Order: sequence, then C-alpha cells, then structure tokens
Amino acid sequence: MSTSAPTNPANIASSRKMLQAMVGIGMLCALLIVLTYEGTFNRIETNKAAALEQAIFKVLPGISQTAAYQLNEDQSFSPATEDAPSDAIIYAGFNAENQLVGMAIPASGQGYADILRILYGYDLEKQAIVGMYVLESKETPGLGDKIEKDPAFLENFRALDVSLAKDLKSLKNAVVPVKNGAKKNPWEVDGITGATISSRAIGDILGASSAEWIPLIYQQQEAFSAPTTTSE
Repeated sequence: MSTSAPTNPANIASSRKMLQAMVGIGMLCALLIVLTYEGTFNRIETNKAAALEQAIFKVLPGISQTAAYQLNEDQSFSPATEDAPSDAIIYAGFNAENQLVGMAIPASGQGYADILRILYGYDLEKQAIVGMYVLESKETPGLGDKIEKDPAFLENFRALDVSLAKDLKSLKNAVVPVKNGAKKNPWEVDGITGATISSRAIGDILGASSAEWIPLIYQQQEAFSAPTTTSE
C-alpha cells in the first residue's frame, strides 16, 4: 500500500503569494492600459482630425474652406451630424468665392500588408480625380510605401479621368490599375515596379469608390453649399 507525501504548508503559502502577485500585476497592467487609452484618446482623435483636414486641402487644390456631408439612406446628401457613420461622410471644398470646387472622398481596401485608407479629390468641373493622399498604410517600407511618395505614381492623380456616361448614372470608363509603363488612357492608374500589389490596390480602391460616389455627387451637386459665417 502506497502512502502520499504530506503537503508542505510552506509550499502552499508560497504558491498562494505568487498567484496573488500575478493577479495583482495583471490588474495593475489592465488599469494602466485603460488609463492610458482614456488619457490619450482625445489627443489622438484631435490629431486625426487635423491630419484629415490637411489632407483635404492637399487633394483639392484651390479650396479655402470645407464642409462635411453625409450620405443618407435615401441616397441624398445633407450636412454631416455627429453620429453619422464615418464611411458615409465626404467633404465638400469651396474656393474663396464660396463656389463648390469638388469633393474629398475617403476610401479603403485591402493592400499588401493590411487595409489601406486613402482620401482622393474629385473636381466637378474637370470630372477628374485631382489628388490622392494615403491616410493610413502598413505597407512594406521601401517598397509598398512608394504609393505615398513616388512622383511618377502620384502623377496618376493629377487628372485621372472619371467623367460620367450620358445617363449620369455611371462612369464612362471605370478606373483600373495597369502594369508599370502600360498606361494608355486617362482613366488608368500606372503601377509601380516593385510595389505592384500596393499600387494595384490603390487603383482598385479608386475604381470601386469612384463608381459608387461620383455619379451621386454629380447629380446632387446643388446639395452642397459653403458654410455660412455670422458676424456679431
């Protein structure tokens, strides 16, 4: 018959103290994470808003003020409210004479490493995309991040054709990405050698987004008006 070894009270006490210490450290770390998040949230959101505003002015040359608008369930536009979904908001840009120049439109899609978030400018008179800015990217440094700074690639977005078909309900030609050096038409996005997937992703994102947003914007451009200022 076998007998079990007696339990050592010292070992039990030591294990209990170790468990208590681990639980205490875990709770402290969780508390620090929550406090850090709450303490930096407003600052992060403020910085994001400032970066977005700067990007709007970059993708819409010649504007002097902006206003946010939301797309409603009935496909109409109205001034954006605080509770409007972020993916339903676009930004109207106006010149010094309060004339509507165009819209800055956020868009996103899968890149090589993660989701790409961009902003592009649509000029109503030119019926063209006249600027593109990468808001968020985790593409490979030195390769995929060329979509943010390669001059030849960014040249695609100086006058990318998004003119409408006669019925004004669709684009005459869909925006499409092509291999580097293969661009022959003004609605094509010339890719980047060595960053093929990332540059193609930008073209695909613009193709899908412009087909959805631009006919709606053009048909309802009278819905966008410059912000009114009141003097005391």
